[in-house]
Amino acid sequence: MKPTSIKLTAILCLGILCFACKEQTKTPETPKVINEIKADVAVSKAADIPKAVMDSLIAHPPKGMVWIPSGTFMQGAVAQDKEAMGHEKPQHPVSVDGFFMDVTEVTNAAFKAFVDATGYVTVAERKIDWELMKKQLPEGTPKPHDTVLQPGSLMFKKTAASLPNLYDFSQWWRWTIGANWKHPSGKNSSIVNKMDYPVVHVSFEDAKAYCKWAGKRLPTEAEWEYAARGRMKNTTYLWGDDNSKLAKWTNSWEGEFPVNNTLNDGYERSAPVKTYLPNSFGLYEMSGNVWEITKDWYNTNYYEELTASGAIIDNPKGASKPFNPNNPLVEEIVIKGGSFLCSDSYCASYRLSSRMGNSTDSSSEHVGFRAVVTPSMLLK
Repeated sequence: MKPTSIKLTAILCLGILCFACKEQTKTPETPKVINEIKADVAVSKAADIPKAVMDSLIAHPPKGMVWIPSGTFMQGAVAQDKEAMGHEKPQHPVSVDGFFMDVTEVTNAAFKAFVDATGYVTVAERKIDWELMKKQLPEGTPKPHDTVLQPGSLMFKKTAASLPNLYDFSQWWRWTIGANWKHPSGKNSSIVNKMDYPVVHVSFEDAKAYCKWAGKRLPTEAEWEYAARGRMKNTTYLWGDDNSKLAKWTNSWEGEFPVNNTLNDGYERSAPVKTYLPNSFGLYEMSGNVWEITKDWYNTNYYEELTASGAIIDNPKGASKPFNPNNPLVEEIVIKGGSFLCSDSYCASYRLSSRMGNSTDSSSEHVGFRAVVTPSMLLK
């Protein structure tokens, strides 16, 4: 694809998003499966905290959060998942210490409280730095006109007809000047009646800033997937393996993507938090609605490197550096959970093992986040 000035801007700031819907790596042999999550509801192994103190913390979690007990699980694509992609494999055993997690995605109301208290300005609201942006592009890429290089974010657009090629993302994304967390559908839109919707058009930097203010942090990819699985066994989805139950559990794209959405789940774009059924840990919308930012670098080789020893990995912190052969000039972090745009006819990223790389400085209307906090953080 040869980008024109407008398409270029979308692709630049797109650093994005949907490369995970391509096959990423050759599939290695999958190790023996741990048949269920083994959870210890009483302790957090990482912190030397007296039992009485831990019991009190668990009994009185931070507002809007739930305790996720420590345990061991199999991270990555399950054997029966026919939609799984190479970068979700091989499945590997991981041990995770206990932590508290936001019950819902961070809402517009919560993010507004942060901005009101700090005066923070999100990446989507800032002047675009062409000198910084062009470092992520092939040498010699022409600069778009200044009227295009204006603060904004990525918005989804339906197509008028079926698409023969679903790898050209510019067909359904547009760079929208004035789109940001306060104006989620463009400069004339508002969040006045959407305070209980997940905040979107936020970048990795924005999410980290919120977490620092709130005394929390972003989850690791392993923590996120462990929490999403809840107490389920080795399943494709957070409710099991039956995708006929999708509409009760997930805000996704139903119908032909990106032409027609049947709205079987009630929403075409994002939905208010707590709209769909919670998982067995009491977490809402861990599947679909909006992608959720984690703290880990996205590296297509990471799972293979992680499983080389064959041992259970204790609290993995993600790859040491980002790497994506399809997007080599951009630093990406892992996002999880899929969004309202995920379709079984495209990439079905509402699956538990689904993962995607997202540029650290990009934002869009289908990416948000939730935060975690550990017992040791609460006791500082």
